[in-house]
Amino acid sequence: MSVTDFNHKVAAITGAGSGIGQSLAVLLARAGCHIAISDLNAEGLEETRAMLNPLVNVSVHVVDVAKREQVEAFAASANAAHGKINMIFNNAGVSVTGLAEKMPYEDIEWLMNINFWGVVYGCKSFLPYLREADEAAIINTSSIFGTIAVPSQSAYNASKFAVKGYTYALRQELIDSHIGVNCVQPGGVKTNIVNASRFIPTDNESATKQDLVETFSRLARKSPEQAAAIILAGVLKNKARILVGSDAKIASWIERLAPAAYLKLLRMNLTD
Repeated sequence: MSVTDFNHKVAAITGAGSGIGQSLAVLLARAGCHIAISDLNAEGLEETRAMLNPLVNVSVHVVDVAKREQVEAFAASANAAHGKINMIFNNAGVSVTGLAEKMPYEDIEWLMNINFWGVVYGCKSFLPYLREADEAAIINTSSIFGTIAVPSQSAYNASKFAVKGYTYALRQELIDSHIGVNCVQPGGVKTNIVNASRFIPTDNESATKQDLVETFSRLARKSPEQAAAIILAGVLKNKARILVGSDAKIASWIERLAPAAYLKLLRMNLTD
């Protein structure tokens, strides 16, 4: 069933201090939705709060999604503040760039704890409240890198493939309930994720983090506002997969048509 509209609903959003999460909060509040915003960045949350429709109720929660007890507390306090929860947007995410062989275990664990376990905690913590709502939805952010794998993104790929698999399984489990489940797969969106990422250089001749940031900024085709609008339209249609951007759609078709051969093609393009 999912949700049929956003007016007078309540949405909880992780990673709402910037980027897509912030834009989701702005657009939902504009549609009359009450908002529980969370992030680890308290300053970013206050910036988001100031952007929201003053006619809706807003609660602010500083949360580290890598900590299960904090996510559980977020769910409970958001429900207490608003009286119900209709939607959870498990949107928070980070990235690490580096070769799999050289990437420290600590960086992989840091990323997986946020990108994958943060989603699991969000789903399990909010589900009891979603079951009590008349209309409800779980919206998990994967990535087009949850469909195609690329060099230097092994940990990020692993986390986003995991989110996609977890979300699709959850959707099937809840298919006969009133709770919709959506997997969001953005392509290049102009957010702060790369600038805030961890970067492990290969050697002294390799690209720097600044090179990576500039390349990403040049290739990212969608603004956070455009991405948020596409996501919300997909939620109302209860789409299993919400692809954001033409690059995401193209990558999805390439993987579908050449599920293994694209790896060779990708490698050729990267080494040209």
